[in-house]
Amino acid sequence: MNGKISLLLLSLIFLTSTPGVCPLSFQEVHVKAGEMAVLQCPSYRGYSDGDAEVFWTSHTVDEMKLFNMSTSAEQRQMGVLVHGRILVILRVSVNHQGNYSCSFRNSSRRSWISLKVYTAQSRECEQMNQSFKECYTEESYKLYCPEKNVSFNTLNITTSGITWHKEGGSSPKDGYFPSVKKEDSGIYTCTRFYLYDGQIYNMTSTVKLDVQPNKITEKAVIISPENKQVFEVDLGSTVVIDCKAVMMSDFDDLFWLSGSSFFDADTSLPVSYNDTRPFLLRVNSTEEITMTTSLIFRKVSEDDLSKNYTCKLQSDYETNFVTITLKQKDGKSYNACLMYYKSSTDQGLSEDDRKRLESEMKNRFGYSLCLYSPDVVPDR
Repeated sequence: MNGKISLLLLSLIFLTSTPGVCPLSFQEVHVKAGEMAVLQCPSYRGYSDGDAEVFWTSHTVDEMKLFNMSTSAEQRQMGVLVHGRILVILRVSVNHQGNYSCSFRNSSRRSWISLKVYTAQSRECEQMNQSFKECYTEESYKLYCPEKNVSFNTLNITTSGITWHKEGGSSPKDGYFPSVKKEDSGIYTCTRFYLYDGQIYNMTSTVKLDVQPNKITEKAVIISPENKQVFEVDLGSTVVIDCKAVMMSDFDDLFWLSGSSFFDADTSLPVSYNDTRPFLLRVNSTEEITMTTSLIFRKVSEDDLSKNYTCKLQSDYETNFVTITLKQKDGKSYNACLMYYKSSTDQGLSEDDRKRLESEMKNRFGYSLCLYSPDVVPDR
């Protein structure tokens, strides 16, 4: 804490003691000893990277130095590269700790950057350079290693790969999770490697990943119709059969097909389909994405009765489908028929017996019953 206050006081001394210079801004950069540090002078209106010369000055405890592009050979020997608004220290040591200022030629404005150097094992530095990311279980996720918004090519520095390391565990290759689990939560350290003049240098950052339970807890599934369900239809009639599904994401697909043939959305065709956009339905604390796709028969034909129709839900997580068929209605309003013989004896059914039987079959068992003698043939 005392060191940080001293740096701030030192910067204020330079800000107030430099005649004719108007301070523009103040930044802090935190880096571990042995790593590469990048200082970037803020740009402002009237000056651009291409047409303005930038002067850098280091105000460290040991000495004060002036850096610019005209002294590049000497700077390379010191492990310092300068190109316009960018100053790179290839391998930082505690001797580099201090304040750095930058200013544009013919400008009275000056910006200040405080460079704080930590030991290689410092937790404080990791926390200073830590980003926070959140994702959900059962989803794919890729960690991105923070990168400086700097064109290293202008300094002849080339990138040479990235490695990931998880604190107290293993890390996926390239930071990619095909399906995130709760135990994947934790702190990940990424190291970016850079190649300059035959030497490898590096910069590290940390990412804190917080894995939350998936907002959508249900699996992707078709909720209607039922598999092998038979729909009774009238020939020549218009029939619409809805297929409803709960999906895992907006990218899931729900569609009808017959065999391997897909249907078109053109409603002028004998058979077509129409679907609704997925929408989010909240039930208590659970969120569900639902969708409906309809199979439309303009006029049911004999040929339609001979085919199977499949509603298919295509998801990254699983595939679900149901198959239905059509059946022609028989045109009758009853579903049970009982034939009896007339008799003049007491052993036959009386009129009261027939009414009682019909009532029992209807009210107790749910049948729509017809009672006829042999010489009467029911037509409905």
